Amino acid sequence: MIRLGLCCLFKQQPIKFSTTTATHLLKMSREQQLLKLSNLCLSNAEALRQAYGFCADTGIGCFRINSQILPLKTHPQITYRVEDLPEGKKIIATFCECGKLLRQHGLRASFHPDQFVVLNSPNPQTVANSLAEIEYQAEVAEWVGVDVINVHGGGGYGDKKSALARFIEAFTQLSPAAQSRLTIENDDRTYTPAELLPVCRKLKIPLVYDVHHHRCLPDNLSLEKASDAALQTWNREPMFHLSSPIEGWGGKQPHRHHDYIDPADFPEYWRSLTVDFTIEVEAKAKELAVLQLKRYITKAC
Repeated sequence: MIRLGLCCLFKQQPIKFSTTTATHLLKMSREQQLLKLSNLCLSNAEALRQAYGFCADTGIGCFRINSQILPLKTHPQITYRVEDLPEGKKIIATFCECGKLLRQHGLRASFHPDQFVVLNSPNPQTVANSLAEIEYQAEVAEWVGVDVINVHGGGGYGDKKSALARFIEAFTQLSPAAQSRLTIENDDRTYTPAELLPVCRKLKIPLVYDVHHHRCLPDNLSLEKASDAALQTWNREPMFHLSSPIEGWGGKQPHRHHDYIDPADFPEYWRSLTVDFTIEVEAKAKELAVLQLKRYITKAC
């Protein structure tokens, strides 16, 4: 079975996730801040329940949750505990209802922390902030059924060997709940699958193989070998990423994502795999792109 995943937002459906800015909140008293955050968090929990329901109704098997599902949760001047919000108990209960809905319909969910999460940064404060962000997402993951918190390897900083050693060291500082969900993804500018696979094996964490990134930043592995090697790192349902370049492969910026998936970019090899796996569809048309790809795969099979 190929499970297709929708990433974070909707193009056409009236399902919206809300956020705010630190600048706006810092003009308020702490009581006003917590009230505002409480309303936003509860609204987002209810929106997530709607998102899971839409996925269940349309046959979309996975939903990637926006990192700001709890807005500014780890901002140093704003940080809060959900339990301390006026509607804290209701917020947690609603998220737990999402988790029940996920299990009921056999769905899957993931997180993909924002780009400021860099576990291998040489700046200790950046690493500390990154760890805090992953831990917050691991907390929500327990409520809503997330089994993947996916990060990139980070920067090369002129010495990739030392940079990846810092990633390994930072990983050891995560809680068991965060470690058990963390995955690492090859990117289009710094780390290839071949460079990340040794880290995966050492830490026993999965590789989320992004075929678009691999096409932008190739290594000595073929698509087939990279797919197989990635599959071997998983102790649960594997996950791949798929996207198409907005200007085509002959364009100046092939790393930029298209609104939809070009069927020619769907690896034929993946169709031959005998394991169940997830493909997160990274396309700007969101649910429209996922449903279009779903029709293509169904027709092709």
